[in-house]
Amino acid sequence: MAEMIAEKVRVAGVVGAGGAGFPTHVKLNAKVDLVLGNGASCEPLLESDPYLMEKHPDRVIQGLASVMDAVGAKRGLMCLKRKHRAAVEALKKAVAALPARSGIEVYELDDFYPAGDEQVMVHEVTGRTVPEGGIPLQVGVVVSNTESLLNIARAIEGKPVTDRYLTVCGEVNRPLIAKVPIGITLAEAIELAGGAKIAEYDIVVGGPMMGRVAADPGEAVTKVTSGVIVLPNPHYVTTAKKKDIEQIKKMAKLACCQCNLCTDLCPRALMGHALKPHMIMRAVSGALGPGAPAAIRDAVLCSECGICEMFSCPMMISPREVNAALKRELAAAGIRRESAVREFRSSTFTKVRRIPSSRLVQRLQIAKYATHPEFAEESLQPARVTLPLKQHLGAPAQPVVRVGDTVAKGDLVGEIPKDALGARVHASIAGRVEHVGDSVVIAG
Repeated sequence: MAEMIAEKVRVAGVVGAGGAGFPTHVKLNAKVDLVLGNGASCEPLLESDPYLMEKHPDRVIQGLASVMDAVGAKRGLMCLKRKHRAAVEALKKAVAALPARSGIEVYELDDFYPAGDEQVMVHEVTGRTVPEGGIPLQVGVVVSNTESLLNIARAIEGKPVTDRYLTVCGEVNRPLIAKVPIGITLAEAIELAGGAKIAEYDIVVGGPMMGRVAADPGEAVTKVTSGVIVLPNPHYVTTAKKKDIEQIKKMAKLACCQCNLCTDLCPRALMGHALKPHMIMRAVSGALGPGAPAAIRDAVLCSECGICEMFSCPMMISPREVNAALKRELAAAGIRRESAVREFRSSTFTKVRRIPSSRLVQRLQIAKYATHPEFAEESLQPARVTLPLKQHLGAPAQPVVRVGDTVAKGDLVGEIPKDALGARVHASIAGRVEHVGDSVVIAG
């Protein structure tokens, strides 16, 4: 049973839909005692996960049960914020219809950021602390996102991942949640939402905290695109994201006042990890090398949640971007970090230092966009899709089609390289293959 479920998930190309896109079939080869369904939807403005739990609770719970079967877990908790009352009640009704010994329950979370970070969720729900630089598997837990669970349920039925639910909001005429074919452009998603209301704008892909500013509206929607947010240019959110890393480092050297707020509010530090962003800012002028200061090596622990950058820093420095750059430099230099903590003690101030979502929305200056958008019932039928062969962690998929081939929706276009970590890619529309490259397949 377990091998069959993992194989069906592999064949369907399911990846973690809420983050970096870790191939789900690899996660299902573990053995744990608890599975957490991650429906926290902690990024402001993003509403597709609450929608899925409210409108498709049976499928979400079915996916959770399949993960439990695959990893041998006796308990499964579907975790979401209690403020999403319609979704909570729908899930509870679905769970009540299960056999009494299903082991599945609904767990209600407080409304704070980043409740959906998987390490934060594990700590919040179980009291267990994932080791520094580790994964929930190390403490007997597997975490799977809401849309991933839905895709797992579909995979069991032999249906590959071809579509994505995403929130399109901000300065658009009709904010909405839409189910769209993977490979449409950001511009097409915005047009589905009635187009932009303003002439000068930026597009944030993902959420306002951890998302990025798109360089091109012709960029493709992928398996991990959770949101398309249209914001005025300039805007508080996008200004921070568009800063040059060398400019940020210079600001860190000149303007950091060592107030410690970035560390005081850091979710990893609050769990007892050794990460101290203010110390990294202090050490950032030091040269990298074998003798790199320990504080700089601690940058690898950063989850890049953005609290330090978007909420805590009074000087508008970006410790998150510094940490991200340091992680790349450390990896390129082959410098590794051994865990400095053996016994993790969470801060006694954890609960009072949480960031309420309502305060975060105000700080980000996005309160007027914080609505519950409708679901777009009409389906988008694009003339062409661009299918990136790397929509996941690991190696890019290898194309298995040629120019001129006819494909149906759901046909395989990219296969996992032999003995590599990766995920399959499938056609999201019926059509003819127009281009095959090392990085994309275009069909129309």
